Amino acid sequence: MTPSVPACLHVAIACGGTGGHLFPGLAVAEQLRRHGVAVSVMISPKEVDQQAVRSVTGMEVVTLPAVAWQRGSRLACLRGFLQSWRSARRWCSHRRPAAVLAMGGFTAVAPVLAGRGRGGKTFLHESNTVPGKANRWLASRADETFVGFPEAARRLNARRVAVTGTPVRAELRSGDMITSRMELGLQPDRPVVLVMGGSQGASRINHLVMAALPHLTGAHRDWQWLHLAGARDVDMVRAAYAAAGVTAVVHPFLHRMNLALHAATVCVSRAGAASLAELAAVRLPAILIPLPEAADNHQWHNARAYAESGAALLLEQHLATAGNLLRLLQDLTGTAATVGTMRAALAKWDHPGAAENIAGRILRALGQPVAAGNPPAAEPATTAEESGWRQMEGLVAV
Repeated sequence: MTPSVPACLHVAIACGGTGGHLFPGLAVAEQLRRHGVAVSVMISPKEVDQQAVRSVTGMEVVTLPAVAWQRGSRLACLRGFLQSWRSARRWCSHRRPAAVLAMGGFTAVAPVLAGRGRGGKTFLHESNTVPGKANRWLASRADETFVGFPEAARRLNARRVAVTGTPVRAELRSGDMITSRMELGLQPDRPVVLVMGGSQGASRINHLVMAALPHLTGAHRDWQWLHLAGARDVDMVRAAYAAAGVTAVVHPFLHRMNLALHAATVCVSRAGAASLAELAAVRLPAILIPLPEAADNHQWHNARAYAESGAALLLEQHLATAGNLLRLLQDLTGTAATVGTMRAALAKWDHPGAAENIAGRILRALGQPVAAGNPPAAEPATTAEESGWRQMEGLVAV
């Protein structure tokens, strides 16, 4: 039985700016709430944040001014930080959280400093192989730092570091292939290629897939496409599929990502750490196309770690053509043995207890009892998802 904590115990989680920060933060928030902790989620004004928290219940949502580090705009970054810090300081003076957890990005800096200034303990989570500038700067000031990749621990000047993996929302771990396809308007007996470019889409991936559509022949024509294109490109992408006569469901963004991940046979994706953790959680084979402009080229390092372990295929953007994309997709859908090997490698990257582990460490640091040996969430690859594959025996041989 989960031990109770004082009703006044309050933890703030700063997780705004991108889905890669937000969704893992929400996963930890849910675990803290299970332990009776009051949670406030601190986000940015960005539309991706505002949309994602509309369905959040049982916790306070606080919007802070956006802070973004961009070359040539240090003054704007400083101005944004000062506005965010003043807002965070006022909020912390009123709410006085016992702890602040920062999930990365410059949006998290002000809440950490404000919470620390009011006597709260501070924690960081770094999901990428190469830590971001904000976390590198904060690590020496935090009471404990959690990392998704072991390599990140060596790159942080942190007081204490724990390799926890990157938290994944609990709802993503349950789903059925056939049901998910039908709910999305897809045929249950045909392979599905999921294309996603992160929480805001990826124009270069969108255009790469559009270039490949005229070259679909033979068995390729049987593929169905589930494409999360981002708001900017959604109309163009829909028109391209229609013109090619290819079955596709296109959305700018999908809140029910559990449906997308469980419906898919294979995925074409950027290589943000949160997306990779979700792919590992559902054992979904993927072609990873890292964003070259990502800070410190961290997406390439993330993708390389997965590719070297056999958990994904790496396709660098400057080498990506319609032809080699189709060849790689064929490799991943060609035989059940290929899929099985990759799914086994993905299992080694999955940390089903990451959110609970982080929540427990925070509570113990605050002097709260946490039941030892709480079991992690059940691994999905051998439950609902595997049963879907058994129902669709032979599906991957296209």
